[in-house]
Amino acid sequence: MFSRLFLRLAPALLAAAFPAPIAQARAPTQPVPVVATFSILADLAAQVGGERAQVRALVGPGADAHVYTPTPGDAKTLASARLIVVNGLGFEGWIDRLVKSAQAKARVVVASQGVKPLRAGGGEARGGHSHGGGLDPHAWQSVANVKIYVANIRQGLVAVDPDGRAAYEANAAAYLAKLDALEAEIKAAVAAIPPERRKLITTHEAFGYFQAAYGLRFIAPQGVSTEGGASAQDVARIIRQIRQEKAPAVFAENVSDPRLSARIAQETGAKLGGALYSDQLSLPSGPAGTYIDMVRHNIRELTRALAD
Repeated sequence: MFSRLFLRLAPALLAAAFPAPIAQARAPTQPVPVVATFSILADLAAQVGGERAQVRALVGPGADAHVYTPTPGDAKTLASARLIVVNGLGFEGWIDRLVKSAQAKARVVVASQGVKPLRAGGGEARGGHSHGGGLDPHAWQSVANVKIYVANIRQGLVAVDPDGRAAYEANAAAYLAKLDALEAEIKAAVAAIPPERRKLITTHEAFGYFQAAYGLRFIAPQGVSTEGGASAQDVARIIRQIRQEKAPAVFAENVSDPRLSARIAQETGAKLGGALYSDQLSLPSGPAGTYIDMVRHNIRELTRALAD
């Protein structure tokens, strides 16, 4: 009887004495190589990709994607990518040629897919995908649009790396919560500005989506692209407009020549505000090293100049 009992209990006794090894987590794969056309998109891709993605920007912090000239090294970078993230809406007029010349096989995500585009100068647009078509490509100036960007990037990462779905979804959800908090900050800051002072001058028309979303009025002597400078006639027109509307402040942008805003401020008496970041981030050590930092920096500068 004892022998039969021992035989029945033996497996359990052995299991207790020599427990099975704990299953090891699957070793992480090589990070997915992701290429974004410029620094703002690179930051969004890095936020969603986390440790599973290695993100590079073709146009780095402080440079101007409007007038960027691709290099041979860029073609090599694209050729090795598994995912390419572009803004769309005609912002990167050079990217289609570069992808073709690089013979890139990567999946291409248009981050602005699903955004309701605005025309240059304001107003909702229908159709068209280029500066020449009159679209404003700076859709990231609305936090609601950036949420669309994040969703598109998440879908692109899942498509090229299905094993990372849970990680990408968790990263995106955490980042979207931060964007919700950021949007609340913007609305509170604008609400603190007296209504009659919610207008300003910038040196390039990059804040149309911010204007539509949050109620500040931006007046710019240049069009949506920084390729062409403001003419003497443009400057004279904007000076007249400032005087008529009593715009309280003038702001330069990090990708524009600050001498233009300084001249306008001098001739009109408007306050010269700090630099706004429109199309690019700063270096990581600067005031706009991430998208969220960029928006917070801009709203601080706007509030400082307009709330007085």
